[in-house]
Order: sequence, then C-alpha cells, then structure tokens
Amino acid sequence: MSDLIDDPLPGQNMPEYTVSEISGEVKRTLEGNFGRVRVRGEVGRVFKARSGHLYYDVKDDKNVLACTTWKGQVAGLSVEPEEGLEVVVTGRLTAFGAQSKYNLNVDEVAVAGQGALMALLEKRRKALAAEGLFDEGRKRPIPYLPEIIGVVTSPSGAVIRDILHRLRDRFPRKVLIWPVAVQGQSSAAEVARAIAGFNALTPGGALPRPDLIIVARGGGSIEDLWGFNEEIVVRAAAASDIPLISAVGHETDTTLIDFASDKRAPTPTAAAELAVPVRLDLLAWLDGQSARLSHALSSGVERRGQRLRDLGRALPRVDSLLDGPRQRLDVWGERLPAALIRSVQLRRVRLSDAAGALRPAALRGKLRDQGQRLTQTGERLGHALGARTERGRERYDAMSARFGRVEPHEALQRRREDLTRLSDRFGQVGARQIKDWRDRLDALDRLRETLSYKATLERGYAVVRGDGDLIKSAAAAGRAQNLEIEFADGVHKVGQPGAPAPKKSAKPQTPPGDQGSLF
Repeated sequence: MSDLIDDPLPGQNMPEYTVSEISGEVKRTLEGNFGRVRVRGEVGRVFKARSGHLYYDVKDDKNVLACTTWKGQVAGLSVEPEEGLEVVVTGRLTAFGAQSKYNLNVDEVAVAGQGALMALLEKRRKALAAEGLFDEGRKRPIPYLPEIIGVVTSPSGAVIRDILHRLRDRFPRKVLIWPVAVQGQSSAAEVARAIAGFNALTPGGALPRPDLIIVARGGGSIEDLWGFNEEIVVRAAAASDIPLISAVGHETDTTLIDFASDKRAPTPTAAAELAVPVRLDLLAWLDGQSARLSHALSSGVERRGQRLRDLGRALPRVDSLLDGPRQRLDVWGERLPAALIRSVQLRRVRLSDAAGALRPAALRGKLRDQGQRLTQTGERLGHALGARTERGRERYDAMSARFGRVEPHEALQRRREDLTRLSDRFGQVGARQIKDWRDRLDALDRLRETLSYKATLERGYAVVRGDGDLIKSAAAAGRAQNLEIEFADGVHKVGQPGAPAPKKSAKPQTPPGDQGSLF
C-alpha cells in the first residue's frame, strides 16, 4: 500500500504564485505599510520626459530612492527639483511590477533649510543673468506722469491701500488692479499671467492698457517671497513692453524680479512715489516758470525799446537829409530850358543834312531796279511752281496705284458686324450682372429670415401682446384686458377659444423694442 502513494519531496507542498500575483502582493504590502511618507535627501539625476512626467532620484550617502512626479502634479510643486538640491519630498510609495522596482510618487517638494534655498536662489540668479535678463541696457525709463497705472498685488492686503492712498496724496491717477495670490504654489503663475495680461490690453480700448505696472507685496520670509524668485515671473517681467516697478517685501528683501524690473522700489509706498510726482510741487514749479517767462518777455521788450531809442538818436534829422536833394533839384531845374533848346537845334541840323541827300531821280532809279528784280523773280517762281506741282501729281498717282479702292458698303458692313458683337457682349454681361444681383438679394433675404424673430418662434417660443402693446412681465399681463399669444403657426387670443388664427404674413414684422417677449 505504501508503494502506491509517493511521498512528496521537501517543499513540494508549498503554494505556487504567478509573477503577477507576487508583484501585486508586494505592491499592496508596500502601499499599505507606508502610505504617504516624507523623505529628506539630495536630488540626483533629473529627467523630464516629452510626455511632461518628471523622473528624478533622492539620495543620501548610502542609498538612492527613485521618485516620479506625473505631468498633472508638476504644476502644483512649489519648487521644481534640481540636481544637487537638498529637499524634503512628500508622496506615496508604490511598486512597478513590470521592472520589479519601487518608487515614490511625489506631489510636494520643499527645500530643506534656508541655506539650500539661498544657494538655489543664487544659482538661478546667475543663470538668468547669463541670459542678459538683468542687463541695464534693456531697461526702459519710467514715464514721468502716467495716465493709467496697473497694480499686480493681493486685493485684500494693506499694500494696495497704501499705494492708492499715496497716489491720491501725490497726484491722483487711474489705477487698474489685477488681483493675484502673493504667496503659495499658485503665486508665480498668477503674477506672470497678470504681467502678460496687462501687456496684451489694447491702448485706448474699452479696458485701456496701463502706461506703468507696479508689482507689489508686503514683507515676509524668504519662503513667503519665493514666488517672486520663480523663473516664470522673472521672464514675464523682462519681456514686458510696459515699464515695470517691483516693490516686493521691505527694503532689505531682494527677489529676482527686482533685477529684471525696470525700477526697484524698497517698499510699495515708495513705488507709488516713484510712479507719480507731487501735484502741488508741479503747480508751484509751473507758477515759477510762468513768472520767469513773463519777466523775460517784459525785459526783452524793454531792452529792444531802449536800443531803438538809442539808434534813433544817432540818425540825422529829416530836414538835413532832404537839403542836398532839394539843392540839386533847383540847379537842374534852372539848366533844363537851355538844354532843351540846344537839343532841338542839334536835331534840326541833322534832319537838314539827311534831307539834302534825298533826290527824285535817285528814288526813281532805285524803284526801277527793284521792279526789274521783282519781274525776274516772278518768272522764275512760275516755272518752279509748275515743276513742283507736276512732281506732286506723279507721286500721288503712284500711291493711288499701290492702294486699292475700298468700297464704302464693305466698311459699313464691317462696322455693323462689330456693333452686333458688342451688343451681344453687353447683353451677356448685363444678364450675368442681373443674375449676380438677384443671387445676392436672395442670400440677403434668407439672412433676413434667419435673423427674424419668426425663427425663434419655430423653436417653441412665443410673443405676448396685450391691448396692442408687448407684454414683458407677469404684472403687465395681469393688467391687460385682452391678451394675444403669437406662435410660429398663428396667433391665439386668450379668452376666445376656437377663434380662427390669422394667416402668417409673407414678410415677418419685427416687434419693436427688444424683439418682443419670448418665452
């Protein structure tokens, strides 16, 4: 009997597990015993996948713990892990059975100690400065008297009240407030969006674009002010086209946005003082400038008047200026009659000499010579004209032989054909243009039908009228004597059941006011 039953080998009576069962049991044991834990260590290698997931190691002098932060959790991290940074990470331990590994799913990262935080701040400052974001050459001047000032801060703190109070005392200006969280995980993203949002506004629009931006926050610890050290805030401040004043913390507090801004103010109140001048000082300066201008004008007029009087004293008297010309006029007046007589006598002598040379015989001889020359020229002209006319006639005959005679009726026929073709083309163009106009008219009519309140009635709405007027409230319906309800297929009169509904009009009539009461 003992031969029929084999004895089991040692260990053969233990239960068998599949690989998946072992991996699942390890995962459940690990997550059940540890759950949510906090681990302190130094960040090792950091790798960000194209999917957005973040993989990194947290290590000490002996061991390494693999950590994972999924894409949806990265935005919630207050500090993004960097290699060499000492941190405290918080998350849940889990196992990855496909590779027989375990890791920590981290959803919160905090810097371990203020020294590490300052080291991270200095490292980030040097990296951003190397990109040129802190260069003085790229900073813009602050406008002397901005019309509109944009303030990025918390709407409930004392900072905004201090800024508004200081602006009201110095020079009242229009202020646009963009409320943000000034500390916490969402602080950096909200401040960066606020700066970009102010820059995206249209100048002179319904919500006008500010001429100056103030980013302000009260004092606090380095952890409280850490949102203004984030890279996203620094890049937004550096990329701002609007001049920006940073007023974060007290005078001894320094954040990275102070280096990227166009002007740093030690306090929010000082930022308001940098933004606008004192109105009373401007008025006093303007009065002083006006007095100086008036004094300069009066002094200038007085100096020019004195100079004119001095020059007038140096000029001679009018009588002395005219004495010489008067004397010369008298002398020439006395000599003029004798000079005229002498001139006439000389011209008479020259005329007598010229008349003595003229004789009738000489004139007749000269006329005879001219007549002979004229006769000879006329004879030569007749022969020349005849020869030229003959040559012109021959040239005309030659040209006539080259060009055939064109019958008038052929030219008229061609003109008639051209006219017919043009008439056909005009008719086609006119018909095509009329068709286009008709298509546009049909499209506009369809659009009118679409925009009509009748289309709204087709969706189950109705128009209520009472005593000839539109009814817009239940109280007005109660006061009306006669009610009519217009549906898509007709009008129903309340209190007259069975009354025939009028036919729908071909052209919908839009009710006045706000297109009727639709319900």
